[in-house]
Amino acid sequence: MAGAPARSATSQSGKMKKDESFLGKLGGTLVRKKKSKEVSDLHEEGKNAINTPMLPSGTEIHPEDTMLEENAERNMLDPTSRENPKFKDLQRVLIDWINNELEEDRIIVKGLEEDCYDGQVLQKLFEKLSGRKLNVAEVTQSEIGQKQKLQTVLEAVNELLKPHGWSIEWSVDSIHAKNLVAIVYLLVALAMHYLAPIRLPEHVSVQVVVVKKREGILQTSHVTKELTIFFIIISCFSERDAFDTLLDHAPDKLNVVKKSLITFVNKHLNKLNLEVTELESQFADGVYLVLLMGLLENYFVPLYNFFLTPENFEQKVHNVAFAFELMQDGGLKKPKARPEDVVNLNLKSTLRVLYNLFTNYKNSE
Repeated sequence: MAGAPARSATSQSGKMKKDESFLGKLGGTLVRKKKSKEVSDLHEEGKNAINTPMLPSGTEIHPEDTMLEENAERNMLDPTSRENPKFKDLQRVLIDWINNELEEDRIIVKGLEEDCYDGQVLQKLFEKLSGRKLNVAEVTQSEIGQKQKLQTVLEAVNELLKPHGWSIEWSVDSIHAKNLVAIVYLLVALAMHYLAPIRLPEHVSVQVVVVKKREGILQTSHVTKELTIFFIIISCFSERDAFDTLLDHAPDKLNVVKKSLITFVNKHLNKLNLEVTELESQFADGVYLVLLMGLLENYFVPLYNFFLTPENFEQKVHNVAFAFELMQDGGLKKPKARPEDVVNLNLKSTLRVLYNLFTNYKNSE
């Protein structure tokens, strides 16, 4: 009886040794794996430190940024610019504008990145502004479907804006990647082209971090992107208004506005085989203004009501004043410009009159 416990102790001792041996091996394996992971992490950290020597602290690097092809580049918004009050204000104005335009579609945009990347909002906005229906699927959840929709929308946008001198600062990939700078660039361009009745903050610029891959190494640099230069179109004019700002501070952008107005008036005047190339001179005698009002309101203006070939200053003033009366008969407010100013080739006065027509008849066929 005394021998049995001895055998049991020996057996138990052998089992404990086996367990210790197993745990030791397991522990050794775990330690080796942990060390291997630490080495791997250290190697990756060192690789990133070498590849991104100039990257500002706080800038988030996504995995795709380190997987760039040779000579490829990627842009990202600097975190400090994201908190810029004027940049935030610009986003708020654009969001309010979109929500106002798409109110009938019951679309509510809360954030530009999350709500614009898939193309749905941009499609609806472009269709509303242009009066065109795009041949795209209404709703699509797949990445391929979203990019196809974006491709169709951006092709239509680019086709519209390029002839007017716009620099294309956006792409399907940048919009779908929720690149906020690209989205804002696109929306500002649309707002300016369609002379949106909104006021954008002046001189909004952001810092963009550009990551490039050269000879296997990521190189970074900062680029300043100017999103708005001047206060864009306003809903009611004052003594000093948007056109004063355009003429005084941004004559290059003034050409963009003029081209948009020329496109608008020619859309209608072409029906009479008439075409405008110079706003300030071709509307100065009032003839085109009178004919344009008849086209916009769908009626024929009797020739005895105005001078078809005015010969002096008084006859030209009569024509412009008569056109102003037709505008008021159509429900528009009395133009703040004086007929004499239009006749005297005052560009700002002519722009104010034509802008008033544009805002009221931009969707007229």
